Amino acid sequence: MIPQLNFVKANTVLSAIKLLSSDKNARLIAGGTDVIPGFQIESKRFKDVKLLIDINSIKELKTIKRFKDRIEIGSAVTFSELITSNIIQSEFPLLVNAASTVGSVQIRNLATLAGNFINNASCADSVPPLLVYNARIEIRSLKETRQISLEKFLLEPYRTKLKKNEIVTKVVLPLTNKNVKGDFYKLGRRRAVAISRISLAVLVELDNSIIKDIRIASGAVTPIGVRFYDLEKFAIGEKVDSDFLKKLSIELGKTILKVTGLRWSSPYKLPVVQQMFYQLLEKVCNE
Repeated sequence: MIPQLNFVKANTVLSAIKLLSSDKNARLIAGGTDVIPGFQIESKRFKDVKLLIDINSIKELKTIKRFKDRIEIGSAVTFSELITSNIIQSEFPLLVNAASTVGSVQIRNLATLAGNFINNASCADSVPPLLVYNARIEIRSLKETRQISLEKFLLEPYRTKLKKNEIVTKVVLPLTNKNVKGDFYKLGRRRAVAISRISLAVLVELDNSIIKDIRIASGAVTPIGVRFYDLEKFAIGEKVDSDFLKKLSIELGKTILKVTGLRWSSPYKLPVVQQMFYQLLEKVCNE
């Protein structure tokens, strides 16, 4: 049941921050696809919320801008807007792939990019692509504007470094080398409108079949999104062939087991992740 709440619409970032800072029981809302269900299930994360501040009409948060070395995405940009953006399609296809798997059309029309990773559920589909794209998050308060890498921003399930008096204003993605190829893979319990059970993103740059650069990130298979830097170092300089890709996939399974520990689902999930990763690598490296 949704409790009785006060609701106010902010027209600027500054007004939203002032409202947020003036009431410890205030919470920002844009698409509301996490907040509203949270109230309905009486989640402890929302029990103290008395005021909702709508930021969906703040123009600054709804833009996608291209610069010489980066793309900046406003925090209230929806997944549907990401999917249809020519800039994102051209420069960050993994993010388009991931955005296309989020919920239904109706959900994608409402759900925002920042809301997806601020909620920080393990099933957040935007996180693995953002991690391999080295995303940085801009955060503003009344006192300062700061940037932090997404990786450092995410702390644990449903917890980030965002303070109660702060707002995420944009996602900053450095432009990647045009020779980089990649893909995103998601496995759910059904084909559509499914919460991720396993998700992975990978970017690879090859030079005459030698791995020059590789970035690997997980989503739902680990408690929160993770970049596998040791695995990346292990792969750089190696020649791409079936044997090495199998070896790399086996190592991924071992690495995930170190992160998650042995669980009841491990005998099922790890072989699936390893096979899924192998197929993902074969596809990307042989394009």
